[in-house]
Amino acid sequence: MSAAGWMLVAAPVAALVTLTALLRPRAAAAVAPNRLGVLRAALLTGVFAVLTVELLGAVGALTLPALALAWLVFLVGIAVPAGRRRGRAAVRVGTTVAEDRRAVLVGAAVGGPAAGGAPGTGPGRPTAHPAAVRGGVAAMLSGWSDRLTQLWRTGTRGERLLAGTVVGVVLTELVVALLAEPNNFDSQTYHLPKVEHWVAQGSLDFWPTAIHRQVTIPPGAEYLLLHLRLFTGGDALHNLVQWAAGIGCLLAATRITAQLGGGRRAQLLTAFLVATTPMVALQATSTQTDLVAAAWTACAATLALDGLRRRAGLGDALALGAATGLTALTKTSGLLAVGPLLLLWGLAQLRLATRPTGAARQVARTVGGSLLVLLVAATVVGPFLARESTEFGHPLGPPRLRESIPMERHDPASVLVNALRIGHTAFDTPLAPLRAGTAEAIMAGSRAVGVDPQDRAITFGREVFPVPAWYPDEDRVAFPLAGALALLGAVVALVRPRRVSPGRPGALRAYAAVVVCAVLLHTAMIKWQPWGNRLLLYALVLAVPLAGLWVDAVLRRRAGAGRRSVAAGLVVTVLATSALAGVLALSYGFPRRLVGAGSVFTTTEWDTRFLRRPQWADEFRWAASAVRASDARRIGLVQQNDNWEYPWWLLLRDDDGRSPELVALQSVLPDRPPADPASVDAIVCTGPRTECVRLVPAGWTVEYRDHVGYALPPAR
Repeated sequence: MSAAGWMLVAAPVAALVTLTALLRPRAAAAVAPNRLGVLRAALLTGVFAVLTVELLGAVGALTLPALALAWLVFLVGIAVPAGRRRGRAAVRVGTTVAEDRRAVLVGAAVGGPAAGGAPGTGPGRPTAHPAAVRGGVAAMLSGWSDRLTQLWRTGTRGERLLAGTVVGVVLTELVVALLAEPNNFDSQTYHLPKVEHWVAQGSLDFWPTAIHRQVTIPPGAEYLLLHLRLFTGGDALHNLVQWAAGIGCLLAATRITAQLGGGRRAQLLTAFLVATTPMVALQATSTQTDLVAAAWTACAATLALDGLRRRAGLGDALALGAATGLTALTKTSGLLAVGPLLLLWGLAQLRLATRPTGAARQVARTVGGSLLVLLVAATVVGPFLARESTEFGHPLGPPRLRESIPMERHDPASVLVNALRIGHTAFDTPLAPLRAGTAEAIMAGSRAVGVDPQDRAITFGREVFPVPAWYPDEDRVAFPLAGALALLGAVVALVRPRRVSPGRPGALRAYAAVVVCAVLLHTAMIKWQPWGNRLLLYALVLAVPLAGLWVDAVLRRRAGAGRRSVAAGLVVTVLATSALAGVLALSYGFPRRLVGAGSVFTTTEWDTRFLRRPQWADEFRWAASAVRASDARRIGLVQQNDNWEYPWWLLLRDDDGRSPELVALQSVLPDRPPADPASVDAIVCTGPRTECVRLVPAGWTVEYRDHVGYALPPAR
């Protein structure tokens, strides 16, 4: 990557840091103000990134110069108010320093220390307000450093161990994310190819394709990847989007814990459980999208909780709307949690508005704020939904998408069976007898209530329940420890909230009800599937604060010495097992690992990309080499819905890095016909040879291996 590329990559980071200093709440009563500032900054940066792509895409200007100019304007635009805020802070600092000096003189005149100060304070040494002297971004970073140092000094040995584990996991994830090439299966099929199509055509217009997910699945995470793709010219930093989302989940989850009454240890426990969950650890080094969706959903949750005890202002409504829109644009399943959260927020705002003073006006403000939330969300996700409606006649895409994932039966028995199967997969363990026994019990119970456990109306595609999900694979791995603790925490929060949070029982019970509602909605609306655990990631991140609070309550409970010892021992055992699971996921997880076969340290770039299907690596290179040798310029694609397209974009680029002209010879979009095979210079194929041969013009030479082939016209 060029020096200019590195400078451009720094633009989003600079924007995030500047906005954090600008959007950090000033009110002394704000809970975890620094974390709230980061989350607000992330939301605004995300909205800017999305709307920039939408605006430039609408005019066919998705190019590096246009995007670089947009970020430059954005940085200048936020620097102005940040500078003004720093200037106002400097004025306050000057006033404070003058007051301190006057106090010192008065104190000296009466022979004692300055009023409100400390012994030894004198003119020119305003030690009473060191934080006020520092301003802007430098002050924020310095303040964080001081606070972390203080926390480390005052923390117990257990708290230091929790914090050290979280930091170690996050840094290890960063190493893997930087070293490993994108090799997620879905990313090879549609996440990354859609980014390449946008770059090649300079717009967001749909294109003929045999892989409908390239145009029908919400593209919020891919919009963020597009910025990195144009800045760097490649995918070297693509994994950092999910890694950053993992940081966002940690910040939001721990802030939720604090909002529900949890102290430092409860917050560290929450961070520990999130960070060591294998699904989180593996996805944080991936180009999947589930962690991004979980981060936006968690932002919506912590913002909604702010509205339980105080009236929301304009900024609060804008931020909540941004979180809602970004969730919808990234993964619509996250709305199953955001919806109940918005309902909770609205009811809390109405309750606050019914106070005697100005009740009618306050109700009107609440209604207006709610409409503003929806308006902002619609602004973020609306353009994509409009394109879907224009293309397919429905904002949620074609019938095949609307019928493949959502439940097609909603009778109580079917929903119960679906919930039990989802729970079985989510809580799977390496204990094969336990897995087999519980699965058999679920299937027997399903038949007893008149539901086929493999019914296509409640089961995705042609998949068959059960499947092992304990192995640390980014698409499937279960979360029995974090999930079980979250379930226990939710039960206690609903039944005995004061035992967990004596100071915030009402908020805790309400939040637990929302989390339970989200899980119930998920099981009632989304079919069971083998990789369903990653679809539940947003709900897990929202539920873990309940686990952190409950575990903290167990540790502090004043019971008999024997009972306390047993409870503490069990908790320590569970936490140690969770830490081991996280370490094993990073060390041996699939398809990116630190040690063993396929290690990011010993595996070549190309082989890393094909760890899911190593037998295809040489076949793709073989076919691409033949096509490049033919000097083909316009290349036709023959593929099926789940085939890998992304390797062609890498292998068939021009020597200067420009995207190849790849056109589909099949299309599942009714109004976008495929290219004529006679109009291309070469054809590359994946999947069955018969499908390829069927589309090759007469007289062309077809060469095929097991999975990949190519076709060239007769020599001229």
